[in-house]
Amino acid sequence: MAKKVLKIIKAQAKGGQANPAPPLGPVLGQAGINIQDFCTKFNDKTKDRMGQLIPVEITLYEDRSFTFILKQPPTSYLILQKLGKEKGSGTPNKEKIGTLKRSDIEAIAKQKMPDLNTTEIESAMRQVEGTAKNMGVVVEG
Repeated sequence: MAKKVLKIIKAQAKGGQANPAPPLGPVLGQAGINIQDFCTKFNDKTKDRMGQLIPVEITLYEDRSFTFILKQPPTSYLILQKLGKEKGSGTPNKEKIGTLKRSDIEAIAKQKMPDLNTTEIESAMRQVEGTAKNMGVVVEG
């Protein structure tokens, strides 16, 4: 018989660097998840993505056991990484923080495909371009 789902929690942590400290610890503690157990399993699964911001969806069951699914890093994080910047523009319509080529947009879209609600690469690229534009990034043809 399938376990009864108690709660689904969405969080983000750095790959290979999850620890019981805030912001992750309090969220997991309030839900009743064994924080150290989660951190150990998360860090083992994300060793190859060390330092990347990784969204995780944790499913907590009635017996206090849990499973989790790793997602791709946020689009904004990937764009900033590609540009080598810390944050986006505060006024994206006036102040630009950098330029990305279409090939860069395509690479980010291909990486994000499993998490997006499309199967078409062109549609995924338009989603990434929209995020880039809202961050003050110019996309070159």
